[in-house]
Amino acid sequence: MILSKFWRAIKAQINKLANHFWTADPIAQMQYEYDSAVEQLKSGREGLEQYRALVERVSRQVASSKKHETKIAAKIKAYLTAGDRESAANFALELKKVRDELTENESQLVMHEKSYENNLLKIKHAGSKLAKVREKIQKYDAELKMSRAEAEMAKLSQSFDFDVTTDFGQIEQVIQDKIGLNRAKARVAADLSEEGVVDVEREQAMEKALAEDALREFEIDLGLISPETAEVRPTTKHLGQETES
Repeated sequence: MILSKFWRAIKAQINKLANHFWTADPIAQMQYEYDSAVEQLKSGREGLEQYRALVERVSRQVASSKKHETKIAAKIKAYLTAGDRESAANFALELKKVRDELTENESQLVMHEKSYENNLLKIKHAGSKLAKVREKIQKYDAELKMSRAEAEMAKLSQSFDFDVTTDFGQIEQVIQDKIGLNRAKARVAADLSEEGVVDVEREQAMEKALAEDALREFEIDLGLISPETAEVRPTTKHLGQETES
């Protein structure tokens, strides 16, 4: 009882292992079966070739027996014409043996020809089926590879989900933070450069106003224009942070 259970357990494990290798690579298994069938077909073709040689040999025997029959029949006629019945009788007996042998060979030839044609038809049919099997193997191999690629693409589409909870999402957040920091540095630098430009523009405007006032005073001194016409405005001077009028 114990040995029986032990043996069944071993067979179950062997069957499990066999099923694993059987389903691990189905295309390779199909290719193996196809190659085995091709080898069997080659062996069958060699056997058919040998069988055809036998048919050809029997066919030659039939042809030879027919020629022999014709020669013996001619001799019998010749001896009968010459009146030699004894010799004619001997050849007649030989003719009977030749005809019996010819009948047997012709019967064998018909049988062998029919058997050859049947086997030839079977091998042709097997060859056509193998061609279809080869096409199926190529088709299944392509479809299996495509399905594997689709499955991998499906996995990748899930892996590349840029959610904040995933590794890719966290990496993206770090990148965006770095981009934001770089943009902030650029903005600060731009703002600082704008402050310097404003001071320069103010200083240039002040110098222009002072120059205009000086020109008007010069025109009044020369009497070119009157103070009322010039409408001279008080001059405002900037000294540091204090303002002097």
